[in-house]
Amino acid sequence: MACSDGEAEHQWIQNVKSGGAVPCLPPENCPNGWATPPGDTFMVRGPEYFATKAKIPGGEYLLKPLGVDWIKGPVKICEVLKNRNHRVRKAIDEEVSHGNKPFVWAFNLQLPSKENYSAIFYFVSLEPAPEGSLMDQFLKGDDALRKSRLKLIANIVKGPWIVRKAVGEQAICILGRALSCKYVEGSNFIEVDVDIGSSIVANAIVHLAFGYVATLTIDLAFVIESQAESELPERLLGAVRFSELSPGSAGVYEVPSEEQQEIAPILPSRLWRSFSQLLQNPGNSMQPSPSSENTNGNFHKEDAGNNDNCCRMYLKMFL
Repeated sequence: MACSDGEAEHQWIQNVKSGGAVPCLPPENCPNGWATPPGDTFMVRGPEYFATKAKIPGGEYLLKPLGVDWIKGPVKICEVLKNRNHRVRKAIDEEVSHGNKPFVWAFNLQLPSKENYSAIFYFVSLEPAPEGSLMDQFLKGDDALRKSRLKLIANIVKGPWIVRKAVGEQAICILGRALSCKYVEGSNFIEVDVDIGSSIVANAIVHLAFGYVATLTIDLAFVIESQAESELPERLLGAVRFSELSPGSAGVYEVPSEEQQEIAPILPSRLWRSFSQLLQNPGNSMQPSPSSENTNGNFHKEDAGNNDNCCRMYLKMFL
């Protein structure tokens, strides 16, 4: 059964939703698939955040869910929306040829692995971004602005203790500050390629989580951070839930012939030995110090100024 956001949708959107390697399913039951979680499961900066630090439920999304790609390839997968043979780019071009003007946002999480996996999340707006809005500023801004604004919120809905401790109940990260991001633009799209392998800390955490991916349910939301009172409250761009993904279900991405191969980074053998020991003894007695956690039990503090803190404290136990 295809998922739905409760609205009558354009057929092309439904076609893209159902066209990936993993199915679009209802959020309450989406094994080896993806769904759109309720916006209120995420907490964002409220209208008085700078005075009170109070957050509010995320509410409705600014963008419509369009699709998910769970794919792998012989080289790192990047700039997919520049590939005119890619299924989402074809859908965009066809809509434009009919006189429509959809605008697609793609977030490509490049997972460090010898098989070069990517999880790509697509969202669409059928109307131009309001003039002066944070979306409008992001699209018109330079890379420095984008690096300081695009925020990822990750919730572990279901998963083993070790992953919950590594990530926290709700991890928050300004992507451009923690990781290398490339912003790929076209007249009807923007794609953010996020190289998780560019940070040894994020790399390690993802490798850890990947070992349990078939047992995990994770919600990921994207938001442009509000940094002034006039920009509050924050609004979620969009979010996706993926559940119990099988690495074997990833589709194979056909890389355009002109692209050059990139070598995925390799973690130091010492770190892998530590993870190997941990995976063999998941009930070990090593616990993070209470002083390294905030009141919610998470390692990350949103305004601490260091986006690797939520991971680094955990990895210190093994290095």
